[in-house]
Amino acid sequence: MQISSVNDVKIYNLSHGKSLPEWLSDRRKRQLQKKDVDIQRRIELIQDFEMPTVCTSIKVSRDGQFILAAGTYKPRIRCYDTYQLSLKFERCLDSDEFHSQHGHYYKTRIPKFGRDFSYHYPSCDLYFVGASSEVYRLNLEQGRFLNSLQTDAVENNVCDINPVHHLFATGTSEGRVECWDPRVRNRVGLLDCALSSLSEGTEVQGLPSISALKFHGSLNMAVGTSTGQVLLCDLRSSQPLLVKDHFYNLPINSLNFHDQLDLVVSSDSKIIKIWNKDTGKLFSSIQPQVNINDVCMYPNSGMLFTANEDPKMNTFYIPALGPAPRWCSFLDNLTEELEESPESTVYDDYKFVTRKDLDNLGLSHLVGSSLLKAYMHGFFMDIRLYHKVKSMANPFAYEEYRKDKIRQKIEESRTQRVQVKKLPKVNKELALKLMEEGDDEAELTSRTKKGKALPSILGDDRFKVMFENPDYQVDEQSDEFRLLNPIVSKVGQKWKKKLRLLVADDEEEPEGRASSEEESSDDDKSWVEEVREQRRLLRQEDRDRRRQERKEADRNTVLQPQFYQIKAGEEFRSFNDMAHKQKLQKASLEDRLKMEEYSGVSNVADTAVGSKQLTFTLKKVHNHVEVVPDSSHWHHSLNKKSRQSAQSSAKAAQSLYDF
Repeated sequence: MQISSVNDVKIYNLSHGKSLPEWLSDRRKRQLQKKDVDIQRRIELIQDFEMPTVCTSIKVSRDGQFILAAGTYKPRIRCYDTYQLSLKFERCLDSDEFHSQHGHYYKTRIPKFGRDFSYHYPSCDLYFVGASSEVYRLNLEQGRFLNSLQTDAVENNVCDINPVHHLFATGTSEGRVECWDPRVRNRVGLLDCALSSLSEGTEVQGLPSISALKFHGSLNMAVGTSTGQVLLCDLRSSQPLLVKDHFYNLPINSLNFHDQLDLVVSSDSKIIKIWNKDTGKLFSSIQPQVNINDVCMYPNSGMLFTANEDPKMNTFYIPALGPAPRWCSFLDNLTEELEESPESTVYDDYKFVTRKDLDNLGLSHLVGSSLLKAYMHGFFMDIRLYHKVKSMANPFAYEEYRKDKIRQKIEESRTQRVQVKKLPKVNKELALKLMEEGDDEAELTSRTKKGKALPSILGDDRFKVMFENPDYQVDEQSDEFRLLNPIVSKVGQKWKKKLRLLVADDEEEPEGRASSEEESSDDDKSWVEEVREQRRLLRQEDRDRRRQERKEADRNTVLQPQFYQIKAGEEFRSFNDMAHKQKLQKASLEDRLKMEEYSGVSNVADTAVGSKQLTFTLKKVHNHVEVVPDSSHWHHSLNKKSRQSAQSSAKAAQSLYDF
């Protein structure tokens, strides 16, 4: 049996411990029970309360005598008799069947794969929902299927029938709940739970579908979604009364109500949460080591059963929910004896550490592994691993702890001697200030007619660690202290002034009261000025510190000569030439053209390819004019000469012919 305490609620796991294999002989079982301590301490309420592989569903009969569980493998149903604390019968299945005492009575099939069914007692109708938009009805009195109910959904996941007015409700894959009246076979209501389940800060990766449904009374209904929210709804309202988030983003697979304490028991595959149905405040929670498939509460008691992804079916007993059932009433006496003796809770074996602690221990790489369990702003780790790593990180921690304990013992023994008024070792300035204020207060209150001195902080045990532990040392040089000190000191001065006014005579003139108000306003202005002065000093110190850091950095810097690289194709002449080029680059285009015209030199550079440069000098044009002969006259003389030569050649040819 394992005992845990969550939210100051004791939870007893009656199924915790080793289970003996069925193939062991009785002699071997007795030997193991004598030797193994864990087997001796285990409590077996019901014999063979387990499945071969996995249990998928578990229910309790109305009279509380029988517990029925369905599981695998092979698919089977087991019935346990609580009066005999043993297995009554077991039936293996190969299809959906109706069983009688001698075996299966009737076999049937439905058109689509089924997911849930509910029985309507007044009409003997059995409603099936599954991977279809239709709700199939099988009448067990007539032995035939009736007209199905056509819904607007693509698929239906769960269904339930109200035990008071027999209203039929089905949860769809689109996140809606459709309510039907079995008398007229018409839909009478539609509730959209997908949008209502989304609250501020809820992270949803897909459309929430309905995964669980449970009626409570005639008007209330609990709806579980596939994203881990539970909605408490009133049939008369379109908005939910309360939305409870499991914060695991896992589908809700079971919903139950505890009427005696107005509680709701909801579960997903990881955790069982028990919370108040009116406020949503957590009452307690159960987190088994295996995944949960179904949860069933035994009526009018504090016991509940779980069907798990494990052969063993867990049995939990919570005395705060109610007494033990009649067939195991000895649990009340057992738990009372355990409560009288101190026991270790689950968290005694774990150490809570933050991320800073993990960094100091060098265990940051374990985040996300099975050795660390995330909880709130930190993690739980095994106390043995913590002590082992702590001893390796600081091997002298035990010696320091031992010296501190010895010093504390010595200080406690000294308190029995004659007490001498002396300052503590930690926060001496604060202690001295409190002692002076205490003396002034005692002196002033002693002079009043009705005055009672307040107890000092130095004598209060709640603040004793403040003057003993060095971790509580006040740093007067910190920025926070320097900014708050003027305000605190002025508040103390105001308090002293008020105390002195109480000591003064009761007969005062109004002018005196006005002057005191003026003094208080002056005091307000003075502490505001002091705060401003402190802020100015802090800023000045920050600037001085930065300047000093820059000087230190410059002092530590080794100066190196700075070199310049000349571009390819350029010739270095002098630094003056470079300065002239920089001056030309900074000048405008107009100024550069004027300078080039004045100097008579034009530079054309082409740096696109090869960084080429061309330099030439512009020559001035002279004013003399050359005499160029007329081209037409020259052509005329040339033609004349050619005609003369042609005539002479013709005459010479004629004379030769005559000859």
